[in-house]
Amino acid sequence: MENQGASVVITHHILDGKQSQYEKWLDEIVPVTKHSEGFIDLQIIRPIPDLTFVYTVIIRFDTINHLKSWMESENRKQLIEKANPLFRKNDHYQIRSGLDFLFTAENEGNKVPVRWKQFLATWSAIYPLSVLIPLLTIPFLRYLHIPANHYSDGLINSGIIVFLMVFAVMPNYTRLIKKWLYQ
Repeated sequence: MENQGASVVITHHILDGKQSQYEKWLDEIVPVTKHSEGFIDLQIIRPIPDLTFVYTVIIRFDTINHLKSWMESENRKQLIEKANPLFRKNDHYQIRSGLDFLFTAENEGNKVPVRWKQFLATWSAIYPLSVLIPLLTIPFLRYLHIPANHYSDGLINSGIIVFLMVFAVMPNYTRLIKKWLYQ
């Protein structure tokens, strides 16, 4: 069976005025996470200053077993215990294999749509973005006098598309097609 890896999406709601302490705590937990067996990468999406207070951390491991081992490890438990006074809400996370986290519906519990529906939904969302985003960004990059470069243009466009897919398009799109997706 193909190994698709596993991801965890962690949300931490930080108390007002505790962001700098949380950042120091991240400096402590990130290296420990990176040295865990099967670690692939992690991303930290920070809140917008003076507007939001939620940090989102996405961690990828090569297998779901390695991910679960880290999430249930004594090291992580101790570090979460240390950070608890900084949280508005308890440490919240969802473990998913592959890209399943894009198809998480709050009222569907742990139910995940079949792969072919995930494929069609993702493709139908990415295609219009892959056509429209370059039409918008390339003229803007040239306006900023950033020279044309296939690789940097592709990097910027794909970054914008992935950001939009994860945070704007898929949460709303899956809600819109929920009936078809989960039947």
